[in-house]
Amino acid sequence: MRFGRRRAATPGPLISVVVPAYDVAAYLPECLDSLLSQTHHQLEVVVVDDGSPDDCGAIAEAYAGRDERVRVVHIENRGLGGARNEGLRHVTGQYVAFADSDDTLPATAYEVLLGHLAGTGADLVTGSLVRAEAGGLSEPPWMHRLHHDRATLAIEQHPEILGDVFAWNKLFRADFWRENDLSWPEGVRYEDQPTTTLAYLRARRIGIVPDVVYHWRIRDDGSSITQQRSSLEDLRDRWRTKQMSLDSVVAHGSERVTQVFTDRVLAGDLHRYFVEIPGCSDEWWELLRSGVLALWGPRRSLTESGLLPPHRLVGYLVEQGRRAEAEAVVSCLTGDTLPTVDTAQGRRLDLPVIDHTTVPFEAWALRDHER
Repeated sequence: MRFGRRRAATPGPLISVVVPAYDVAAYLPECLDSLLSQTHHQLEVVVVDDGSPDDCGAIAEAYAGRDERVRVVHIENRGLGGARNEGLRHVTGQYVAFADSDDTLPATAYEVLLGHLAGTGADLVTGSLVRAEAGGLSEPPWMHRLHHDRATLAIEQHPEILGDVFAWNKLFRADFWRENDLSWPEGVRYEDQPTTTLAYLRARRIGIVPDVVYHWRIRDDGSSITQQRSSLEDLRDRWRTKQMSLDSVVAHGSERVTQVFTDRVLAGDLHRYFVEIPGCSDEWWELLRSGVLALWGPRRSLTESGLLPPHRLVGYLVEQGRRAEAEAVVSCLTGDTLPTVDTAQGRRLDLPVIDHTTVPFEAWALRDHER
């Protein structure tokens, strides 16, 4: 293990930013430039060269040679969670943040986050983000909804914030992080959710700001691990990290938080897996169904979740093991609208690929706000 230059002493509250780097030489300079251009200047940027096969280590060292706020740690490859944990061993600031090395931050991000954290006494603060794609920047509607008001509150007051699972649009008090012995899971994808979930639950107060504090680069080359959902490894890791998060929520002991988490947060991204059902392997289908039954079967059906109506229907069919019908419904989800019909019980989807007499009304009913 080798280290870069240590930072010079700087006055004022110091923010330590941990930046793991692996095979992102094309993006790392832009990320570091955005960090070093922050309007809050009191930073130490700990770049963890995670055994990168490209020039990430050399690029980081070159930045450290030009700016004393950058430090470099070189390790053998441990994955994103391991690299973050290693970086945390070397931070010295009163506040801790994380950035992925292919993303960027707007210049005022840490000034905004620190201003709220310091002014409210919260243990962590989270802001909104935009997706950076070829078409430009766009704020996901659900992130806008979760951050629409500036607030400081306990998790029981806004349990849906648990859906903001990302590591890198947040600022944490370092003593809060240490006192709660927080760390990132290693050797698994989707390591953000278990740790951010536990942090929300342990925080006495959570700060929320509506400001966009992060630019999340969406790569269109398929190289992101979150673009590989059809693989067994990806699905196993997704179920594992969901179970870890659910275990923490249940242990917290709030019935309301558990219900909101189960219905609106835990189920929130399932539609991204449902679209992989047509053509999937038998093993992948069985893993999908076993995970759904393990996480929702003992508590609540996906028909009660916050998924959109067609996805609630697919969820029900997965629960029941009705694979051919689940494939048929997913194949119908290609347009912006789906046919509906009014019945004595209310309005529901009207899909000829399903015999309506074999499906309970609640599995494809439209709720009042969905009509």
